[in-house]
Amino acid sequence: MTDPRKLRLNLESTLDSVEAAELIVQRMADLNGFDDEQVYQIGMGVREMVINAIEHGNGFGSDKTVSFDASIDDDAMHVTVVDQGSGFDPSSVRDPLAEENLMRCSGRGLLLMRAFFDEVEIGPGEDSGTRIHSVKYRTVSAGGIAQEEVR
Repeated sequence: MTDPRKLRLNLESTLDSVEAAELIVQRMADLNGFDDEQVYQIGMGVREMVINAIEHGNGFGSDKTVSFDASIDDDAMHVTVVDQGSGFDPSSVRDPLAEENLMRCSGRGLLLMRAFFDEVEIGPGEDSGTRIHSVKYRTVSAGGIAQEEVR
């Protein structure tokens, strides 16, 4: 039997993989008690992670894949995405909120990932490429205000 709290996949460098990854993590989060808002945030954050890996990391290369790991523990959902590109320095990405960048079509992915997840770590992959690890902590709603779950 498959553990509904852990998943490891190698995704093709296609836009279909973006949709699949988003739907999979949303289903995992829903089955494991994350609220609707968190499920949405996890899905959107993963969408950004995977599209960046496929487009910017792998350049849509049919010979390259994206490693995708998702797991849920008592406190949080963890998602790690690793591409097979040449890697990049996150500090080199222009601030999408700076006035001169507001009309640019790119540069918002990292901003969105950081908005949707509680933690985002970006670094080199083990062999090559870029590794992004993100964490979304489980919260419970109390009177309409999201609070960290009390153990």
